[in-house]
Order: sequence, then structure tokens, then C-alpha cells
Amino acid sequence: MATVKSTLDETAQKTTGEALQGALVDLLDLSLVGKQAHWNITGRHFKQVHEHLDEVVALAREYADTVAERAVAIGVNPDGRVRTLADRTALPQLDAGWITDDKVVAAITDALAQIIGRFRERIAATDEADQVSQDLFIEITAALEKQHWMFAVQN
Repeated sequence: MATVKSTLDETAQKTTGEALQGALVDLLDLSLVGKQAHWNITGRHFKQVHEHLDEVVALAREYADTVAERAVAIGVNPDGRVRTLADRTALPQLDAGWITDDKVVAAITDALAQIIGRFRERIAATDEADQVSQDLFIEITAALEKQHWMFAVQN
């Protein structure tokens, strides 16, 4: 069986691999929370928020794939299994059933803020370990901050 050998030393690979795995969990769960809200939103601003949620979901899915592929490139196996997400997610989950547009906006704004905080920690953690992954975290953080801003102004 072929394996991917890392160009990073063992310590840098471990630090970066943990940061990438945490990012993968955050992004995959954000995509799921976003879709849950997308399917169950009600209210006067339904259409606007419903469509905006699709943007967040697409962003989260695209970057989840990029993060997972970066992990593989440094010799780390990404784990996006449902069990892993359920065990490791730090995002608050939405209640089942209909959810009003104002509650969706508040929940997504809060979720994005939490994820951005963790991404900023990953930026710091990879400063010396792997600046290539750090650059990816910076790019993702900028995209998440833009979405956070766009949801926050709706509150």
C-alpha cells in the first residue's frame, strides 16, 4: 500500500495535521448546520436568508475539500466521517423543526464567529509548523469573516 510521506518534520506534521482536522470538522459541520437552517427557515426574510445559506454551505464544502486534500498532501489522513463530526463538533446544533429567519441569522452569525475564533488559533498554531497551511487558514478565515459580516448586519 502506498503512503504519502510528509515534507514536514514529525512535530510540524502533527501540529498541522491537528489544525487541519479541526478545520475539517468545523467546515463540514457548518455545511450541515447551514443546510438544516436552509431547509427549515420561515419568516419575512425567508428567500434572502435561504439563498444566503446556500453561499455559506458552498463555501464550507469547497474549503472542507481543500483542507482535507492539504492534510493528505502532508501525509495526514483526514477524517470526515459522521461519527467523527458528532464526537468532535464544537458548534451548537439547531433545534429540530421550523426556525424563524431572525433565529437563523443569529445562529449562523454565532456559528461563524466561533469558527473564525478557532481558525485564528489555527493560524497562530501553524505559524512555524507549516506556513503553507497557515496561508490556507488565512484565506478561509477571510472568507468566513465576510460571511459573518453579511449575516451580522441582518440582526
